[in-house]
Amino acid sequence: MRFLIVEARFYPHISDALYEGAFQALDAAGVSVERLEVPGALEIPTAIGLAAEHYDGFVALGCVIRGETFHFDIVALESARGLMTLGVEYGLCIGNGILTVETEDQAMVRASRDALDKGGDAARACLALVHLKTRFESQ
Repeated sequence: MRFLIVEARFYPHISDALYEGAFQALDAAGVSVERLEVPGALEIPTAIGLAAEHYDGFVALGCVIRGETFHFDIVALESARGLMTLGVEYGLCIGNGILTVETEDQAMVRASRDALDKGGDAARACLALVHLKTRFESQ
């Protein structure tokens, strides 16, 4: 099985921590893992859509930190909506590890493998969806 981690690099230190958890979870499952970097969270659904035919599963990683404008809401909601559309309408298996937080400290707690490990959680969610899809396809 081939998995693609699509990672927004807007906050590279947070993305690196998320990636570490996601990679460890996928590596432990014995699957092939590739990494693709995009500028921000809004680009993640498009990148996954472009790669859809080439991978069994996708892990979306990134971080959106609330600022002073409405832009946070747009990025947080639209990136999530894009991923849900790809999953529900196109049957793609996607683990959503895009953090939406108030502060950088909150993001680091969620990203760190030693704390909440949301990158690892997203990878494990993706693996579960791939296994579920395989089960339904074999019936």
